[in-house]
Amino acid sequence: MLIFKGKHRRPSKAVRVATLAGVAGAAVAVPLMGATSASAASVATWDKVAQCESGGNWSINTGNGYYGGLQFSNSSWAAAGGTQYAPRADLATKAQQIAAAEKLLAIQGPGAWSCAGAGNLTAGGPAADVDTSAQTKSAPKQESAKPEAKKAPSSEDRASRSAERKSTGHGNYTVKAGDTLAKIAKAHGTDWKSVYKANKSVIGGNPNLIIPGQQLNV
Repeated sequence: MLIFKGKHRRPSKAVRVATLAGVAGAAVAVPLMGATSASAASVATWDKVAQCESGGNWSINTGNGYYGGLQFSNSSWAAAGGTQYAPRADLATKAQQIAAAEKLLAIQGPGAWSCAGAGNLTAGGPAADVDTSAQTKSAPKQESAKPEAKKAPSSEDRASRSAERKSTGHGNYTVKAGDTLAKIAKAHGTDWKSVYKANKSVIGGNPNLIIPGQQLNV
């Protein structure tokens, strides 16, 4: 999922970390599993992430390819099992969006949302107490995004991109969990665009997704 900062969008950020130059954190690809206490977050935490990602609007659809309070792309929504509730995230209830988000959290970790920091989202919180049995919503009209909300460029979805990343590179800096291009660039006295340009062959087409273990030239 990319970044709508209304952040958030993404904000939520909308969403996905108290957004560093709109560049999402490193995501850790792990096997798909149901959300548990080891990969879950409270409703209050998801509310904070959604506030950053989409201004807390769980029905938002601005036409930018990201939907709902937690700004799911359609492919991420499907990968997280959201289509069992509704075709798109903005058509699902808040509880259903949170349930799907918990599964995406188990797959990719907090780095899937650039607004994870705004909500103190971690992979070790308590499971959200939500009821997904409520009826889904009808399709809402598209709403205008907040002027400052912008999304980092990308044609790939985080969920599918993580499986395609095979090149680790041979640079002087090894990506760690929680890293973002903005954070790495700041630590080395440069900007994230320069770091991305120098490592595009390793990172791929989405600067929002860097993988722990990749070696970047900084």
